Amino acid sequence: MKRRVTKAVFPVAGLGTRFLPATKSIPKEIMTLVDRPLIQYAIDEARAAGIKEFIFVTSRGKGALEDYFDHAPELETSLKKKKKKDLLSALKSTNMDSGAIAYIRQHKALGLGHAVWCARRLIGDEPFAVILPDDVIAAEKPCLQQMAEAHAETGGCMVAAMEVPQEKTSSYGILDVKEDHGSIVSMNGMVEKPSAETAPSNLAVIGRYILTPQIMQNLNKIKQGAGGEIQLTDAIAKEIENGRSVHGYRFRGQRYDCGSKAGYLQATVAFGLAREELHDEFSAYLDELAATKRAAQ
Repeated sequence: MKRRVTKAVFPVAGLGTRFLPATKSIPKEIMTLVDRPLIQYAIDEARAAGIKEFIFVTSRGKGALEDYFDHAPELETSLKKKKKKDLLSALKSTNMDSGAIAYIRQHKALGLGHAVWCARRLIGDEPFAVILPDDVIAAEKPCLQQMAEAHAETGGCMVAAMEVPQEKTSSYGILDVKEDHGSIVSMNGMVEKPSAETAPSNLAVIGRYILTPQIMQNLNKIKQGAGGEIQLTDAIAKEIENGRSVHGYRFRGQRYDCGSKAGYLQATVAFGLAREELHDEFSAYLDELAATKRAAQ
């Protein structure tokens, strides 16, 4: 019997150096798209997929991230007095029940695989999800929910996958495809950040995973790989070598790399235009901006 996935690991220990100086005092995950921080999009996606336990792998300087999910009695009282029900409702979605959220420190920056491994004692013998908040996915049905539904049929490990330009394969973990069934892909293996010339495909892993507890044992044995880090893809590839079920899942939706400045700005525009109360004014501004640029040329 396949077990439901009810735990998720959020690796949020990174320093966010690509967004300095902003991230000198603000965790990158607290940076906002419109009016919600990146981490809130990740939490909402996890909740839609049935996640009940949220495990954050953090580091020094992430206090604001922890405070964000705490209750704010004074603010709530003020909004109630002013009868601002919409804002109260929005605030409620940021609260986490006692015991639903846990924080673990990653003391050394040894890569994504090491960050996931830090949560091993809280995972135990259960399957679990991993969500990278940098990857924000706009989708009618949230990406992890799509994966959870597919995983209920396949079991084993599953990674979210999308096609990328061949020249960008060196920035991703790439699938070595065995059989392609459309949404679900079986694999011969995975390669971390191969060159365009050696990449086995252009199907890249992005920041959503559903993994078996065996992954933790694999991570315990793995030495530093590409970039001097402990790579999660190496632990997943080990499952393939051992003949266990591993699938790629082509999700339906648009992924934005909010770990990069360009991706973050693209997401800001896309999510801003998607908001009904902002669309007309924002769209008119973008049209005016484009017209001004054409006139200048």
